[in-house]
Amino acid sequence: MKIKASPYSNILSVAINLLLAYVVYMLTRIAYVVENWHLFAEGWHALNTVDLLVGSLRFDSSAIFYTNALYIILVLLPLHIKERPWWHTMCKVIFLTINTLAITANLSDAVYSQYTGRRTTWSFFTEFANEGNLGSIFLIEVLHHWYFILLGIALLALMWWLYAKPETPRKMPLATYYITNAVALIAMIPLSICAMRGGASTAVRPITVSNANQYVNTPTETSIVLNTPFSLLRTSGKKPYTNPHYYTEAELDSIYSPLHIPHTEETMNRKNVVVLIIESFGREYTGFYNDTLEGGTYKGYTPFTDSLLHHSLTFTHTFANGRKSIDAMPSVLSSIPMFVESFFLTSASLNDVGGLAQCLDQEGYTTAFFHGAENGSMGFQAFARTTGYQTYYGRTEYNADPRFDGDADFDGTWAIWDEPFLQFYALKMNEMPQPFMTTVFTASSHHPFVIPKQYNNIFAEGSLPMHKCIRYTDNALRHFFATASQQPWFNNTIFVLTADHTNMTQHDLYRTSLGVFSVPIAIFDPSGTLPTGIMPRVAQQIDILPTILSALHYDKPYVAFGKDLLDSTTANWAIINTNGIYQYVLDNWLMLFDGEHITALYDHIADPFERDNLVGTLPDTERTMEQHLKAIIQSYMDRMTTNRLLP
Repeated sequence: MKIKASPYSNILSVAINLLLAYVVYMLTRIAYVVENWHLFAEGWHALNTVDLLVGSLRFDSSAIFYTNALYIILVLLPLHIKERPWWHTMCKVIFLTINTLAITANLSDAVYSQYTGRRTTWSFFTEFANEGNLGSIFLIEVLHHWYFILLGIALLALMWWLYAKPETPRKMPLATYYITNAVALIAMIPLSICAMRGGASTAVRPITVSNANQYVNTPTETSIVLNTPFSLLRTSGKKPYTNPHYYTEAELDSIYSPLHIPHTEETMNRKNVVVLIIESFGREYTGFYNDTLEGGTYKGYTPFTDSLLHHSLTFTHTFANGRKSIDAMPSVLSSIPMFVESFFLTSASLNDVGGLAQCLDQEGYTTAFFHGAENGSMGFQAFARTTGYQTYYGRTEYNADPRFDGDADFDGTWAIWDEPFLQFYALKMNEMPQPFMTTVFTASSHHPFVIPKQYNNIFAEGSLPMHKCIRYTDNALRHFFATASQQPWFNNTIFVLTADHTNMTQHDLYRTSLGVFSVPIAIFDPSGTLPTGIMPRVAQQIDILPTILSALHYDKPYVAFGKDLLDSTTANWAIINTNGIYQYVLDNWLMLFDGEHITALYDHIADPFERDNLVGTLPDTERTMEQHLKAIIQSYMDRMTTNRLLP
């Protein structure tokens, strides 16, 4: 159809055609669901229609604005020379070609997903790069699903017929023409960016396939709200997990297995579990761990946390398994370390994933996740939902609670200030049936390094901009524990305190390739059942899940890549991936491994700055470390690629 010539004809045609793309995407989604109904039928009644619609539009918007970016620019380009029939015919061809490819991808996936249970990602092209029989397989499937050919033709015809083509204006003041088109193009830039990213808030990072978990109940159902062009775009360029096949399956299981099979005859200890993940709360900021720094005069910036650590179980060396918040969530809560790429950003995030909440949910626990940012921020809500948390409390729920001041407590950038949100957290747990398992992820100790105005003259500046924020968050923790200690559930609770990652550093010890991962890991049991003090062990975030399940005498099999820190028979190891290099710690030794070769081996305690590289001089140590490290890597890659993250 034609749009009557006017200063706004180009703008109107773009709007109509993008709307047409939305309709086509939704129709292919319906076809996808109908074709794969057996995957969704059982849980369909439990899905929220509004969530499905919102999620679908969010992912469709990202894909549509990405794929149609060239078309949008060409139509809105403020150049009068383009107002010729051939130009608009070219734009129509581009629009129809791009969206025909989208139709083809979505309808093809309606067939292929029957075998994979998910939308196709870019790894498909790697997985089948050397297969020579795809042509015949494709032809067979076309014959079996001939109705999709007809549907594709019908949708193409629909787009051809309904495509809005602007008439070429014959007489129009040039000033009016240039102003309207320029303004439209400029306005389209932020709109397109918001659509591509999946939101306009500063708290929203570009959405990925894992965000689909936010709108559904199971990983399989994510394919309802996703679309195939989005899945391909978001996973393009991401390094897919590949099994290195260092060992045979029998050899691998004899060296290392992430499958934990507890052997306990004790009755399960049904204590509450509270996990506090503190934003950027590096180990360096504490005085407790650093009494030898600066000639023994270093006091740190966390007086309350230091006092808590004196009554907690902690460990000699404690590390994060990543450098980003999105790395901490899988590490702490599901015992999945970051290897090669953030788990959130890979297609493996659509695997069936367990975790602490999922294990305890099966034991009748009430589970909830708290994050004071905009709901859905950072993909936390999606991950929490897919790993077994029954309820999510974010900024929306905080604002709805009449006991608090709502958005008056918003920090203006990220989230609700830590102090009021932690109070909200403590009081909400009073409303939960015991036993419960909850997690809070704080936000205030973060760039742009600001604190509530009323504390500006209370907490002194440190030597780094971060230190003032750390003082504030430490004080917020003091208020949290003061409130929690008055609650009836306090003495029946195990508290875990850690950080998502480190931040700004000032001491060389925390600037090494290993030191930049140093975060606190502490377990506080007010009842005194668990031991206290500094256990001479190497601990990492992925050890938290098996350690807590051990403390609770959990007796069912589960998958966790970490170790039980309460079991003195387990090897004293940690593993961290940095830009594709594996850092493997065994006791006081640190090995660097690039996937094929050992590149360094040295004593990270006696020689943390790698001045004395011992690679090649300790054959027995090297052999033991390399064997275990390779087994961990292979187990990880194998389970990621075969969707075996549950027992």
